[in-house]
Amino acid sequence: MDLVLDLLSTVSRWSRSNLSEISLALVGCLLVLFGTDLKAWVEQRLGNIAGALRIPMMALLVLIGSGAALIYATPWVVRGLSQFNNYALAPVLLVVLVLLGVVADRR
Repeated sequence: MDLVLDLLSTVSRWSRSNLSEISLALVGCLLVLFGTDLKAWVEQRLGNIAGALRIPMMALLVLIGSGAALIYATPWVVRGLSQFNNYALAPVLLVVLVLLGVVADRR
C-alpha cells in the first residue's frame, strides 16, 4: 500500500510541476474534439450572410474563439486541478485522460 501511495504522490508532484502544460493540452484536446460542433453552430448562425463576408467572418470567429479559449480557459483548468492534493491529482488526471479517449473514440 505504501508503494502505491508513494507512486501516486510522485506522479502527482511531477504533474503539479507541469500543470500549466497539462491544462493547455486538455483545453486543446477539447477544442479539437468539439471544434467541429462549434464551427457548425457558427456556420448555422452566419448562414444567411453573403459568402464574401461569411468566409472572413468565420475565419475571424474561429481564430478569436479558439485563441480566447486557449488563453482564458487554461488558467481555470489549472486552478481547478491545483485544488487536488498529491494523492488525488494523478488519479483525476488519469480519469480525465480516459474520458477524453472515450469521447475521441466515439467521434
